[in-house]
Amino acid sequence: MSETEKILVVEDNDFVRMQIVRYLSSIEGVEVVQASRGDDALDLLDRSVSLAIVDVRMEPIDGFEFIRSLRGLDLAIPVVLATGDQNPDLLREAGKWGVGAVLLKPVQKDRLVKTVERILRHDKRHVT
Repeated sequence: MSETEKILVVEDNDFVRMQIVRYLSSIEGVEVVQASRGDDALDLLDRSVSLAIVDVRMEPIDGFEFIRSLRGLDLAIPVVLATGDQNPDLLREAGKWGVGAVLLKPVQKDRLVKTVERILRHDKRHVT
């Protein structure tokens, strides 16, 4: 990754959000922006965001509502969902919305870093 990649972290739990941000800071060339609410995160979205890491269960809008809004803005930003929920319906819904990965909480640093690097590399290969 030669240029800076901006990653948006949307998580309502302060501890979990800070932990994810700390893990992401170990990746060279990454800038992290963060929000504790999905509606606030929508205001941070623009074409400079390379990836969004989003909690599933949030108020006032949850992770899937965030994704629907993101897609409605016609932004092709890859999304990684973070959840403590292992419901198979959640995985089907994630697949329906083209989610790049679903990470179970507590998020493990090595899985997060590998997932982010894989998605950012894949996204760069498909840019025309």
